Amino acid sequence: MLLVVLLALLLGPAGCPRTEPLSGSGQEPLFRGADRYDFAIVIPAGAVECFWQFAHQSGNFFFSYEVQRATGIGNSRNILATASDPNGFQLGISQDARGQINFLTKETGFYQLCLDNQQNHFGFMHVYLNFGVYYEGFDVENKQTEEKKELNNTLEAIEVSIRKLQLHIFHMWRFYNFARMRKGSDSYLLESNYNYVNWWSMAQSCVIVLSGVLQLYFLKRLFNVQTSTRQKC
Repeated sequence: MLLVVLLALLLGPAGCPRTEPLSGSGQEPLFRGADRYDFAIVIPAGAVECFWQFAHQSGNFFFSYEVQRATGIGNSRNILATASDPNGFQLGISQDARGQINFLTKETGFYQLCLDNQQNHFGFMHVYLNFGVYYEGFDVENKQTEEKKELNNTLEAIEVSIRKLQLHIFHMWRFYNFARMRKGSDSYLLESNYNYVNWWSMAQSCVIVLSGVLQLYFLKRLFNVQTSTRQKC
């Protein structure tokens, strides 16, 4: 019975879609996921987190990140971010608290994005990510053809206008995510400064009270007169 369970786990369900970019069988659908993602992730100390994004050829790939919170001894917010093509060739690198890696996809496949926190061995990092791929909808060579269709066919003109509008909305969505990154980072910074001011003020108050008590104690010791037990003649 145990052997059957192990074989079922290794083989997996037969109806699951393939995740390879080029599948030999045309019966099973190709699983690609969404074209863009935005989320936050916590990277442990000394760890590396990688993600894979599927993209077609001649696409615009974007990858932006911002370290919103960092813990540890130095509290350094610098992190190493890399992007590689399906063959493993590195397309971009960034080592800062925030950065962007943009490039054109020259082949179809899964592109790898990695965040390296190995320089920080004593604390985790809270990183906000925004990555994906978008397509212009029409290339430069067919631009004149599209312009002619725009004049001759009303439906084609509406379709081209909708594509342009979708592209503008997409870029507005990207700027909105940039604002969310900065907002989260500023929020963590404000909370950290607030806690720092509270703890520092409390420590200073304790030092002031302790110094006053010690001064009073030593002054009292100076004026203490020890009475002698001997009788005076």
